[in-house]
Parts: sequence; C-alpha cells; structure tokens
Amino acid sequence: MRFAVSVDIEAVEFINTLNDKSRQIIRSRLESLTKDPFPGKGGDKELLKLRRGTRIYRLHIGRTFTAFYTIEGNSVFVTEVMTIGQAHKKYKSI
Repeated sequence: MRFAVSVDIEAVEFINTLNDKSRQIIRSRLESLTKDPFPGKGGDKELLKLRRGTRIYRLHIGRTFTAFYTIEGNSVFVTEVMTIGQAHKKYKSI
C-alpha cells in the first residue's frame, strides 16, 4: 500500500529556508513515508501518545531535523519540520 504525503505550508516554508543539501535530505526522508509511515525497525520513526489520546508520529531526519506527522487512512500529514533542538524544547513537556 502506498500512502499520500501532504506537508503543511509552514513546514514547507521552513524547509525552503535551508541549504540545498538539507532540503534534499528532508524531502527524501519525507518521501519515504509513502512506503511505510509506521514505526518499526531502524528506530527513525516513533509514535507519541499525547494528552487526550492524540497520536502523532515523529520522524528523525539525520541528526539535525525532526518531522511530526499524523496518519489518517492512506494519508500522511506532515504538520511540522524543525531542528532537533527546537523539537526537544517544544515537546519536552509531553
């Protein structure tokens, strides 16, 4: 099964501020979600269970970036892409 991946406009704007190499790495990793967005072997994807039963997934991209996304049916919605430091600050209290 293939999944359709959509990226939030704010995440796209962040990606577009990066250098060519970083943009290519991020796009490649986000594209990999079309094949399998669920956590499994390799440890680069993780399910986070937030308050009120919200389920969001985290994708580590290299050692520099993190993407957060949700899965609904055959669709993957990338809601945020940020540096790992930003992700730790934002989601530390979860």
